[in-house]
Amino acid sequence: MLSYILKVVRHNTQRNRVLTALMVLAIAVGIGASMTTLTVMRLLSGDPLPGRSQHIYYAQIDVNPQSKGKEPPDVLDYQTAVDLWKAGQADQQILVAGSKAKVRPADASLPAQMLSLRATTADFFSMFDVPFHFGQAWSAADDTGRTRVAVISASLNEKLFGGANSVGKVIRVANADVKIVGVLAAWRPAPLFYAVRGGRFSGGDTSSFYRQPDDVFMPFFTSLEVNGGNFQPFNCWAKRDQLENLERAPCTWIGLWVRLDDPAKVAAYKRFLDNSAAQLKQQGRVKYAENTRLRTLGEWLDFNLVVPADVKLQTVLAFAFLAICLINVVALLLAKFLRHSPEIGLRRALGATRGAIFAQCLAEAACIGFLGGVAGLLLTLFGLYLVRQQPVSYVDLAYLDVPMFCMTFALSVAVSLLAGIIPALRATLIQPAVQLNQL
Repeated sequence: MLSYILKVVRHNTQRNRVLTALMVLAIAVGIGASMTTLTVMRLLSGDPLPGRSQHIYYAQIDVNPQSKGKEPPDVLDYQTAVDLWKAGQADQQILVAGSKAKVRPADASLPAQMLSLRATTADFFSMFDVPFHFGQAWSAADDTGRTRVAVISASLNEKLFGGANSVGKVIRVANADVKIVGVLAAWRPAPLFYAVRGGRFSGGDTSSFYRQPDDVFMPFFTSLEVNGGNFQPFNCWAKRDQLENLERAPCTWIGLWVRLDDPAKVAAYKRFLDNSAAQLKQQGRVKYAENTRLRTLGEWLDFNLVVPADVKLQTVLAFAFLAICLINVVALLLAKFLRHSPEIGLRRALGATRGAIFAQCLAEAACIGFLGGVAGLLLTLFGLYLVRQQPVSYVDLAYLDVPMFCMTFALSVAVSLLAGIIPALRATLIQPAVQLNQL
C-alpha cells in the first residue's frame, strides 16, 4: 500500500510541475523568512550560562535619593558596592565595572590601542565558568593586594603575541606595566550579561549587549589605580565639580553579582540586602531603604529587555508572512486535488476507502513540504548570510545550528501537512459517481 501511495505521489508531482513548483516556492519563502528570524531570535534570547544561571543573582540597593522609590539604579556607588562585596554573605560575589584603556606590548612593538577593560574580582572566572587557554585567574590576595596582573582575551592574545602562550609576559595598560597571568579560550556569551544595564532606557536598541567580551580583565582595585580616570558613571546626583573621584562621588557605576546555591541562601541574602539598606538609611546614605532587588540572571536580562526590539518585530512579521504562504498553499493544494477528482472517483469505485484517499493526499502534501524544506533551508542560509553583512554586534552569532537545521525540515513538513488537511478532506467528500461523470 505504501509503495503504491508513493508511486501516485511521484506521478502527480511530476504531472503538475508548475503547480508543484509554486507550492514548493511558497513554502520555501515562508520557511526561509521565518527560520532566519527565528534563528537570530533564538540565539539572542538564549541562556548565556546554561546550567548555572539559576544560581546567579544581581543585587541592587536604591542609593539614589532622586529615584522616588520606583526602581533602584542599575548599578551601585563605590562605597556601597565594596561594603557588600567585603561582607562575603554569598557563596561567591564579584564587582564589575567597565572602561576603555590604552593597551600595547611592553616592548612597544605595536602602537597602543583603545580596548575594553573589565575591572572585576577573582571569582569572576569561576563563577561564570570562563574557559582558559593558557594560565589561570588571579587570586583573592591579588584583589586585596592590588597586584598588577591581567587576564586577556584570546583575540587580544592573537593580535599581540600571535596566539602563543603569553603567560608571564608584560603589557602596558594606560601607563602601567601589567603581567599576564591568564589567556582566555574562545568565549562568547550572548548576551554579554555581566555588562547589561540600562536596557529599558535604550529605546529598544540593545544590540550593544551582544558585543564581544572584553579584551582585558584586571583586579578591580588595581584597575582603579592604573586606569581610574577612564571609568564613567552611569548616573550621578551631584554637581560636575564633585565628580572628579568616582570612589567618593555620589554616582552609581559598579555592578554586584552573587552566586547563591539554594533557596535558603537566596532568602538569607535578600534579608542581608534589606538590613544593609536599613543601616545605610540610618547613616543618611540611603533614602529608600525598602527599595532593594535580588534578581536572577534571567530576570535581570528580561528586566533590561535585552533582545533587540527590531528582531522581535521581524520575527512576528516573518511568521505572519509564513501564515500567508500557508493560506496560498491551501488554495493551490485544493486546486490540485480537485483537478484529480476523476482519478480519485475511480479509485473509490474500485474499493479505495476515504482514509486511503486522505492518506494519499497528505503524502503528496508531505512530499511538497520536504521539497519546500530543502529550498527553505537554502533560503535560510542565504538569509543568515545577509544578516552577517549587517553592521550589528551579533553578526558572528547568526549561524544555523543542528537543532534549527532539524526544525527547518520539521516546520516545512508540518506546514504542508496542515495546509493539506482541508483540501484532502474536501477531495474525499465528493461522491464517486459525481467524480466518475467527469471522466
